[in-house]
Amino acid sequence: MRLKRVRWIAVSGGVLMISAAAAARWDLSDAKGVITGAAAFDTFQSEKPGTFRKITVADLPQPYATKGVGNPPKVVARPEGAWPQAPEGFKVQLYAEHLTEPREIRKAPNGDLFVAESHGNKIDVFRGITSDGKPEQVSTYATGLHDPFGIAFYPLGDNPQWVYIANTNSVVRFAYKSGDLKASAEPETIISELPSGGGHWTRDLAFSPDGSKLFVSVGSASNVDDPDTHPAEQHRANILEYTPDGKFVKVYASGIRNPVGIAVNPITGQLWCSVNERDMLGDNLVPDYITSVKEGGFYGWPWYYMGDHQDPRLEGKHPELRGKVTVPDVLLQPHNASLEMTFYEGRQFPKQYHGDIFAAEHGSWNKSVRTGYEVIRVPLENGKASGVYEDFLTGFVVSNDAVWGRPVGVAVAQDGSLMVTDDGSKSIWRVVYGGSK
Repeated sequence: MRLKRVRWIAVSGGVLMISAAAAARWDLSDAKGVITGAAAFDTFQSEKPGTFRKITVADLPQPYATKGVGNPPKVVARPEGAWPQAPEGFKVQLYAEHLTEPREIRKAPNGDLFVAESHGNKIDVFRGITSDGKPEQVSTYATGLHDPFGIAFYPLGDNPQWVYIANTNSVVRFAYKSGDLKASAEPETIISELPSGGGHWTRDLAFSPDGSKLFVSVGSASNVDDPDTHPAEQHRANILEYTPDGKFVKVYASGIRNPVGIAVNPITGQLWCSVNERDMLGDNLVPDYITSVKEGGFYGWPWYYMGDHQDPRLEGKHPELRGKVTVPDVLLQPHNASLEMTFYEGRQFPKQYHGDIFAAEHGSWNKSVRTGYEVIRVPLENGKASGVYEDFLTGFVVSNDAVWGRPVGVAVAQDGSLMVTDDGSKSIWRVVYGGSK
């Protein structure tokens, strides 16, 4: 079903319903409607594959409607019989396990999967898929890195010459030829200093379609410290633009608290990001989000959120910014911890999935009843989002106290299956459709 094409008719009981006439024109096999309004805010108990939600700015509660909490999960071993759950027609396989800390995952043009083992300070390569859904070959590509996360190949196309790696405090690149399983030489430092320290240590990378721009995401050092009075926040909460050789060009977009995952839509060429917003304003503030990124856009952090909503902890600061805050395209569950995102370019899934976004939600630790711990899908139409998203891959939560899995990275394998890294169970999961091996 392409939800974004359907004409919405009526709202009843917090569910956006579709008329019988519209239903006759569209395949409704994967959803009965979209949950909207206050009902769209959820907890892990209501996250089920195939459930569609839409949160809008009008649905936001007042700050401190509920108390801000610290509720970190206890990560436990996967219970017997526990397994990720996907929508009807899909199945999930355990592709790899016993890893160090699998975080970002990116597909090389030849189909190899590069995985950042961040606190192992290395990059691994997974090649191929056997008949039982396992990698044909695993190799350590590089070691001695510093909390690596972002991975990008350059130039774009079938034969890149470099693989770029974002450490927490720098960007390096390795000479690369298609099929390399190990680095052939020491890395070259492209960007010697990125803002680092404090929280939000991940740095992601993406190139513009013409190869002229290198985008680097840098999250804030804190929850909501004012950059006017906290030097550690200077040049943070931004997406930065560099040349491929590492020359700084400008701040491409700002006020984005923690743009963990960035990606360029391969169809439209538009930059997008997946963002962790601020905490401690209550269970249902502030929504995390996924959005296209406007060049020169300001997204509010730390003074504002979701347009002209001023953070009460910084009341009265920067009134001149009111009316200049960009509202994101897709509002997600607050505290979801939205991480890596990717665009589905494969052909294995049904055609209605082509071009849509998949994103990993690492899971909450600032909500009284936890949420997230899933992979979501954002349907797009001609590269644009309607604000609707789908709970796609769930089942990682044991109880409000314990979880066994925490999705981090998503990538589309050469055969069109969806690969998901999980630093809770230290695994990589593979989602396939129908009779695929």
